[in-house]
Amino acid sequence: MRILAIDTALALCSASVFDTDTDTALSSESVRMDRGHAEALMPLIERVMQRVEGGFPSLDRIAASTGPGSFTGLRVGLAAGRAIGVAADIPVVGVNTLSAFAGPFVGQSGDASIVSVIDARHSHVYLQMVGAEGKLVLAPQIISIADAVSAIGSQPVNIVGSGASLLAEALREQGQSPHAEADLAGADIDWIARLGAIADPQFSPPSPLYLRPPDATPQTNGRIALM
Repeated sequence: MRILAIDTALALCSASVFDTDTDTALSSESVRMDRGHAEALMPLIERVMQRVEGGFPSLDRIAASTGPGSFTGLRVGLAAGRAIGVAADIPVVGVNTLSAFAGPFVGQSGDASIVSVIDARHSHVYLQMVGAEGKLVLAPQIISIADAVSAIGSQPVNIVGSGASLLAEALREQGQSPHAEADLAGADIDWIARLGAIADPQFSPPSPLYLRPPDATPQTNGRIALM
């Protein structure tokens, strides 16, 4: 399968055309940015596709990161993925960013569970935990750092993601000794492709994964009652 992976969830703007038969990227590009994904993404995808023999017609599937992450960034990547999917008449799937962070370490961390972490600010993190072989232990959620420390307890963990150092420091303050990978600006785009290739389009829609409730609520003051 030849799959175009797109990621704009966090501080990277990335695209890759990945061949699952050879487990290699045919063309890939990733640019560090906190803002500006909307302007940068389509030119980046065009550059990636220009290096792929057969171009867009050679694609079998699109995979786009669903977050959690930046509200605007997520919508940019998902909208692009859906549009390309419609134009090329191929399936489009969504890939959880926390799972993409964990992917390279499944089966590689001994007995340690893999905790994926993204800083959600205000002393909270987006978190997911899977066992050493990839079985889901804690579903994706927004959780306070204090509650995350309690949930992990004393079990061995390998912490990965853009907020790995944040949670690792909190665990060490409680006398624990977690292993933490270096903080990353975003998930490995090739792992988004790998996970997208095995995703079932019926159960992995290209829709944003919003874990935080909306900050704003509709105003009701002054609303005219309907008779």
